[in-house]
Amino acid sequence: MKPIIAKVEESQLRKDIPEFRPGDTVRVHVRLKEGEGDKERIQPFEGVVMGRRGELAGESFTVRRVSFGIGVERIFPVHSPLISAIEVVRQGRVRRAKLNYLRTRKGKAARIKRAEAPEMVDAAAAKE
Repeated sequence: MKPIIAKVEESQLRKDIPEFRPGDTVRVHVRLKEGEGDKERIQPFEGVVMGRRGELAGESFTVRRVSFGIGVERIFPVHSPLISAIEVVRQGRVRRAKLNYLRTRKGKAARIKRAEAPEMVDAAAAKE
């Protein structure tokens, strides 16, 4: 990417996005327009981040959740104005960047191990 384009795109990036990785469970608050008027509401979409792709303003991420036994995936642009907030609910420990294998798993097999919080690891090391 040309440096001039990168500099312009960098000025358009959102600064309020938390750090999250594939395997993390996130709650994405999406702005929805209702009806014909100017009514707007915020709907949370909670699920596991299956992957991230792109860079700068073109970056997006895929979130998957199972709703009534059916897997639902949504792709969100990271810097979209339609996203009001992103919360990291739980950090997961995975060994790959794209979690496409989750599509074939069901129930307990689709679980992701929880990542240990850095504070807990530091506290355990201090006791020794």
